[in-house]
Amino acid sequence: MRVQMLGLCRFSYLGGRGFQVLHDSLQDRRAFLYDPQRLARRWFWFEHVTLPALLAQTDPDFTLVLMTGPDLPEPYLSHLRELTEIAPQFKLALIPPMEAHLEACLAAIQPHIQPDADVIGHFRQDDDDAVSVDYIHDARRDFAAMLPLWRKKRRLSCDYSRGLVMKATERGISVEPRMIYNAVAGLTIYLPPDAGRSVMHYPHWKLAQSMPGVMLPGKSMYVRFLNHDNDSGAIGAGYALEAGDTDWRQMLAERFMIDLPTLQQAARDFALPGADRPRWGV
Repeated sequence: MRVQMLGLCRFSYLGGRGFQVLHDSLQDRRAFLYDPQRLARRWFWFEHVTLPALLAQTDPDFTLVLMTGPDLPEPYLSHLRELTEIAPQFKLALIPPMEAHLEACLAAIQPHIQPDADVIGHFRQDDDDAVSVDYIHDARRDFAAMLPLWRKKRRLSCDYSRGLVMKATERGISVEPRMIYNAVAGLTIYLPPDAGRSVMHYPHWKLAQSMPGVMLPGKSMYVRFLNHDNDSGAIGAGYALEAGDTDWRQMLAERFMIDLPTLQQAARDFALPGADRPRWGV
């Protein structure tokens, strides 16, 4: 059975819905999203937190759709185009502002669904989180063990629930191991190719209403990164784990290709506190 791994990454997409930070008009949202200092921070985190492990996946057979607006300011639109030239797994989707966010997301990924695949492993990749270098490999391999459960409803989620939470403030970066239930990063939703839905159609915090799910907590599979520009900044349901004497610098480098000292310096240089959100860091 062939599983296509298909991800969606929204990079400062300008649309009417789909985010928790609200604005009175599209113009206000554009000014917020395209603020030069904000975009510079977003690209830095994207380049140094999200991209490294994606480019180093042990199984390179996946597609990640980079969704943004056609008027994304330079040099960031060119940077995204360059990514598609460097790595064939990356596909650029320029979606004009749409009020219906789910339709916009489906429009972004629909051209990249392989109709001859047996199953599509959908995943959502936020542009400031990370998955481990073996995420694609494991999500494809582990589906074989879950196949009987998937066949019951032809919808199934797989939650790699063990990961790390990094917080960036003006003091630097903190790292904490956590168990998070259905965090965005490291969560796969398996659907048939003709489902007519994207990963965004299923809110991650209430997946059990839509499909059966499997939790595989064996090893750290994601980094949830909290920073000043988070849309929500809530950690999600779960609990902290014992840190022990883990060398975070080494673990981040080996599992996620993340250079912790570089992030530490950047956080201090940005000199920003946590985001002004009701549940940031909680």
